[in-house]
Amino acid sequence: MSIERVIDTSLHEDDIDEKAVEFSLRPTTLEEYIGQTRLKKNLKLSIDAAKKRGEPLDHVLLYGPPGLGKTTMAGVIAHEMNANFRVTSGPSIEKPGDLASILTNLTDGDVLFIDEIHRLRRVVEEILYSAMEDFKLDIVIGKGPAARSVRLDLPKFTIIGATTQAGSLARPLRDRFGLQFRLEYYANDDIQKIIERSAGLLETKISKDAAKLLSERSRLTPRIANRILKRVRDYADIHKNGEIDLKTAEDALKMLEIDELGLDPADRNMLTLMIEHYGDRPVGLKSISALTGDEESTIEDFYEPYLMQLGMIERTARGRIVTLRARQHLGKI
Repeated sequence: MSIERVIDTSLHEDDIDEKAVEFSLRPTTLEEYIGQTRLKKNLKLSIDAAKKRGEPLDHVLLYGPPGLGKTTMAGVIAHEMNANFRVTSGPSIEKPGDLASILTNLTDGDVLFIDEIHRLRRVVEEILYSAMEDFKLDIVIGKGPAARSVRLDLPKFTIIGATTQAGSLARPLRDRFGLQFRLEYYANDDIQKIIERSAGLLETKISKDAAKLLSERSRLTPRIANRILKRVRDYADIHKNGEIDLKTAEDALKMLEIDELGLDPADRNMLTLMIEHYGDRPVGLKSISALTGDEESTIEDFYEPYLMQLGMIERTARGRIVTLRARQHLGKI
């Protein structure tokens, strides 16, 4: 049976309930956006050049682990281009007609953000090829011998695709993105700045030491940092005077069972089960999924990246291996 997680990069019902708050925490300009310095520098050059020429920005692909700000960056791009921002996702576009409806309702300069673009159906994806390259939409009217192909002109728009699995994109689609950026994990200093900024927007006082502590437990991920901040704020409102000092942060993190490396009970449970059942032998992804009760995609997307970055799991051709560092951390030597 899976364990509920605070340290999770996926969207929760909690995020939906606090949607207005979450979006209020998102920066709207490149200047406000903290971190990803190299990406911002290259992106600003392309945005300034496109605006100078009076053209829409080239199509943009944003990829990297979940929770690093791909959706936020897409909104920033639209704002910097003074463009309308339309949002959809790969799984929600089920038929070619769905995509055709979206594209024909765009206007010149619009930014269409497609989250989880790697999950587009192939028949839908193929329609995007001419739409992205030539701003043309090829549709078939009728069936059988009477069917005929019609080519429609589309407005000049920009597609921003976001994915955690860039390798899953078909090459013809990936090659049509003129700008491709990988979002990297953040430095602790940048995460601390994000926490302090978010606390200010939430009208919550937080000390430098407390913000630093939360940044060290946030897995180098802004979404997790903001989620932890909200939970610590709840703790401070109920048990303290609403202000987050170092002691309050320590007590709240202890209650949330988030340890000094940012691991939560679900991480420790997975590592412990792998050690207890397989020792130092490689473990297949399906076996880990059966042990934890989590889907394979959840393990690959939400557990592994940070555990591998910490050096607690190694991936081999035969499966995953728990490292000596993980055993030492869990006291399983």
